[in-house]
Amino acid sequence: MTVNRRHALGLGGVAAAGVVLGSPAAAASEEEEIVAVDAASANRKIARTYAREVTRARGTWSSYIGVTGADAAAVEERADEVVEAYSVNKIAVATAVLDKVDRGLLTLDQRVDVTADIVIRDTDGIFGLDGAYPSSVTLGHAMAALLTLSDNTAVRLCGLVCPAAELNEILRGKGFVHTQVVPVANPNRFFLGTTTARETYTLLQKLVGGTLLSAASTEYLLTVLRSLSSFTDGIRLDLSSEERLRVATKAGWFNDGRNEAGVVFDTAGKPMITYSLFASGPFRGDAAANDTNFGATHPALRARQEIGRTLVDSVGRFSAETALTFKARVYQPSNGG
Repeated sequence: MTVNRRHALGLGGVAAAGVVLGSPAAAASEEEEIVAVDAASANRKIARTYAREVTRARGTWSSYIGVTGADAAAVEERADEVVEAYSVNKIAVATAVLDKVDRGLLTLDQRVDVTADIVIRDTDGIFGLDGAYPSSVTLGHAMAALLTLSDNTAVRLCGLVCPAAELNEILRGKGFVHTQVVPVANPNRFFLGTTTARETYTLLQKLVGGTLLSAASTEYLLTVLRSLSSFTDGIRLDLSSEERLRVATKAGWFNDGRNEAGVVFDTAGKPMITYSLFASGPFRGDAAANDTNFGATHPALRARQEIGRTLVDSVGRFSAETALTFKARVYQPSNGG
């Protein structure tokens, strides 16, 4: 594992690598709680949790975690290795569509047709549950389903307005040469493709930095990703409702891959931690059982739950200068009527 070991225990040089992996000194160090009072101590706290949890979960991880104001990454492991992104790349799909919205080529309120032949009945999302086709929805509704419920029919709906070749060209133009979808014979359809941990991290950093999209599109994308309807089985599982609203996240899974990437905000709306976690098996336990387990009990998701709790706990005791703030909407439950 090539995680930044000096952050893991607050030690220097390569000596830390020998300490992390089960020595008496490591056991003693685990008992010493690190309180995140600045970016450097947040780095150490995050790196320690990451090292412990991915060792426990096993598998192969490509990861990048950065704290605003820190001199170096808290975690940087196989960050430039091209990996299957799975549904994490739906953020990239939405970015390309919103780029066209920003250029006046599309609008969120324009309608897209939902025909029977475009619906994927894979139990993910909501379009496969409808049963009433043909119908239509707004592009904004389609992307909300894409990002919250990870609806795969919504991928095809986005492809109707942003074909695969154009989508990849938009992403390359923004500097994301490895974050690409896989074209097929139908130009309006594609498979979700590849990325690297560093590129996904950079995409999210540009998003919260206000340089990826317009202010309106940035707010739209971050609001959807922070919705309480969005993914909660990983980073956000062990968080309160208020804490979940401060985490913009997107997960992706297929075969033995279990991925998640997002941003943690402090209570003032400042983006403080950005994470990009891509993992594939074999993980701890039975491989066949793990490959068919896409829920919260999977070893990789157990690891992300612990990492998520640490990320949120590392935010709030210190601040940092950021160009923009993004306040989450206060959760207001309703009983209908």
